[in-house]
Amino acid sequence: MEKQKTFAAKLVSAPYVFWAALFIITPLFMVVYYAFTDSLGAFSLKNILAISDYAGTILLSVWLGLIATVICLVIAYPIAFIIATSSAPVQRTLVMLTMLPMWMNFLIRTYSWMSILEDTGFINMFLTKVLGIGPLHLINTRAAVVLGMVYNFLPYMILPLYSVMTKMDYSLVEAAQDLGGNKLIVFKSVVLPLSIPGIVSGITMVFVPSVSTFYISQKLGGTSATLIGDVIEMQFQTANNYHLGASLSFILMILIFISLAIMHKFSDDDGEVLI
Repeated sequence: MEKQKTFAAKLVSAPYVFWAALFIITPLFMVVYYAFTDSLGAFSLKNILAISDYAGTILLSVWLGLIATVICLVIAYPIAFIIATSSAPVQRTLVMLTMLPMWMNFLIRTYSWMSILEDTGFINMFLTKVLGIGPLHLINTRAAVVLGMVYNFLPYMILPLYSVMTKMDYSLVEAAQDLGGNKLIVFKSVVLPLSIPGIVSGITMVFVPSVSTFYISQKLGGTSATLIGDVIEMQFQTANNYHLGASLSFILMILIFISLAIMHKFSDDDGEVLI
């Protein structure tokens, strides 16, 4: 009977295994294959060595990704705390409002910022006609790219933090207050350590797409902020150099695996990652 149950369980999970093999394992294998071969299919480290030519682009991507991640964390932490400490009906409303922008297509959300930031956009019209300032050059700057990252990925920081904070034992906060701890001490000694899993999950979920994005940098950054995602997209779509594009993708894949390993380390006690 137990063998029949085991066989039935394997049979039920077969479609999921097939799906994972087809759309996860196979693409990863193809990336590794193209990264370590030349146009003739022979083993080659030429593409890996060529990554050094794009070291500046990779560092810029990581730098802008870090800035966007820090800004998201600073904004998301108090928002998540306010949501977590609100009543249940208010929590549901605020979570829905947090997720509301995600219902709109990512491309449309990013494109809308072009209309807002361009020289004849809403911000410059307000500055020129109301305040008599400007117009300021806001579009096609690195600051605009960071703004686009923060706007698009902020919910991915708020939701993991909220998920952790709702599970916190607030009796510990009350105990710290009863022992004479002020708000700063209670936050530093109780709230912050308990929310670390959410912080790590949020950082991972914001940093990884920020580093690898290409549409945000293309539309909001122009030529002032060419990121590694732009180079990869160009190698595949324009230059038709799949091998160099795959080698750059391989580097990003390693970054993702490192991020996932860190996130797993700070997962819940039951092994479930807080997302």
